[in-house]
Amino acid sequence: MKPLRYVMVLLLAGVAACGKKSAAATEETAPPVVLGPENVAVVNEAELQSGPTISGALAAEREATVRAEVGGPILSVSAEQGQPVKKGAVLARIDDTSLRDQYLSTRAAVRTASENLQNARRNTERTTRLAAAGAVADRELEQSRVSATSAEGAVADAQARLSMAQRQLSKTTITAPFNGVVSERQASAGDVVSPGTALFTVIDPASMRLEASVPADQLGALKVGSTVQFTVNGFGDRHFEGKIQRINPAVDPATGQVRILVSIPNTGQTLAGGLFAQGRVATQSERGLAVPISAVDERGASPMVLRLKASRVERVPVELGIRDEIGERVQV
Repeated sequence: MKPLRYVMVLLLAGVAACGKKSAAATEETAPPVVLGPENVAVVNEAELQSGPTISGALAAEREATVRAEVGGPILSVSAEQGQPVKKGAVLARIDDTSLRDQYLSTRAAVRTASENLQNARRNTERTTRLAAAGAVADRELEQSRVSATSAEGAVADAQARLSMAQRQLSKTTITAPFNGVVSERQASAGDVVSPGTALFTVIDPASMRLEASVPADQLGALKVGSTVQFTVNGFGDRHFEGKIQRINPAVDPATGQVRILVSIPNTGQTLAGGLFAQGRVATQSERGLAVPISAVDERGASPMVLRLKASRVERVPVELGIRDEIGERVQV
């Protein structure tokens, strides 16, 4: 294989120039053609891959919109856009004055109901002893028991309202749902919010996903777990890799495309949501001799390349193998 590394082919830009020169003059009178590095490519062994091309946008695998669950004015905001947060970290606080009053009221109601229950139980015990001695009628004993049962119900109701008041009071403190980064802050201190108002968006940048589209006629080449290689706008020629996580079983009738979700490790947190990516699902891979696609002339009955040998150009027929559209190379 070693000699093959030094075989050189001409790119199409150089092919046109050479063709015109040779047609206009004989071999003896034709002036030499000067070729630059941009006209010559070295044939060498490389790993070529082919598969369906994909394109789409990056998004965080875990994303949550934190909303207000109670209404009121926002007292303070403790997180800003781009700020890392831990699970349970305080993001903002909502004024809890009315809810705290309600909580104190229900707590007092529980205390009162508990005292009434104790009195009712003592009364029932006393009436039971008197009834056993024949000092009171059975009707009075039954009434005391009914009163004790009602007092137990009142305690349970008061405790339920206290528990609800505690939950409502706790919701005035807005916390992060998981470890991540605040990507959006939709509220400021002093804003009056109602239940359901969006306050923050928190994402987990440690894991991203690529939401991409693939032509429906290439669906047979896709399977969950297949490797996806792609580039991202803003990162030059740097290549990233992920795995197909899900394949939508329905084809979009408007575009004829199938949506796929690709899971992407992002431990370095270099990628960001919203960036455009394009690449390929690597369904076939083979190592062999590779030349630029632009060096192959496929206009005739069989593909040809122009080989540069001993300062002379000669046409050589070739057989083509895997075509790597992303790398713009083809196997010969």
